[in-house]
Amino acid sequence: MPARGTDAHARRAAVLGSPIAHSLSPVLHRTAYQELGLAGWIYDRFEVDEAGLPAFFETLGPEWAGLSLTMPLKRAVIPLLDEVSETAASVEAVNTVVFTEDGRRIGDNTDIPGIVAALREHGIEQVDSAAILGAGATASSALAALSRICPGEIAVYVRSEARAAEMRQWAERLDVSVRIADWADAEQALRAPLVISTTPAGVTDALARSVPERPAALFDVLYDPWPTDLAARWSAYGGAVVSGLDLLVHQAVLQVEQMTGLAPAPLDAMRKAGERALADR
Repeated sequence: MPARGTDAHARRAAVLGSPIAHSLSPVLHRTAYQELGLAGWIYDRFEVDEAGLPAFFETLGPEWAGLSLTMPLKRAVIPLLDEVSETAASVEAVNTVVFTEDGRRIGDNTDIPGIVAALREHGIEQVDSAAILGAGATASSALAALSRICPGEIAVYVRSEARAAEMRQWAERLDVSVRIADWADAEQALRAPLVISTTPAGVTDALARSVPERPAALFDVLYDPWPTDLAARWSAYGGAVVSGLDLLVHQAVLQVEQMTGLAPAPLDAMRKAGERALADR
């Protein structure tokens, strides 16, 4: 996609979701615009739920460059799009919409390559096996990311048979080897070469006391509050820890590059801006 230029013509982008007030996306994207010299670009946040999404799309004019989407909109947006990338289709989740100059709406998923990039930044390029804690929407993206770097078995620790069935479907679709395990045995996950925790705040706190003396790598998708009890114990024992902020920044970098047509996006400046914003909360 050609660069949209650095002139003063206002272009717009925003993050949508519900709830949305906590989102760091405006901080990250505005920092990128400043660093890239995009003085006329505006990035906002809007509280939009599934029912309100179609009407919101109807209000968008030609000045709009793109949208970031968070829960609960990642699947609801798909019928409103003209095209969906193979990556997004693999997990039926779109977190990025780019509006082309001819008015088309293109959906993509930057969470999946964002996970891979965040792991790579910490020196984790391939693992023989892995474990996922949780089986919600983020877990499917984690599974898709692992399909790129983990040729071996992926153990997924779940609380319900319904979630287990969903993960089996994703595994078949992504052509990965998955073993479903009960959440009651989740402490066994901590011995894996890579553990990806996709659970809400507080859920893994009880597992912190079970961290092995020489843990390998933990990717905890949370970033506020940070560190989680599990991440703090993991780090104290010398294990590698990748945070949700790492993921947030890497997926935002890809969004900025797609929406503006300019690359590379300023990863370090965006991360520092995110860290400052979290410290001020």
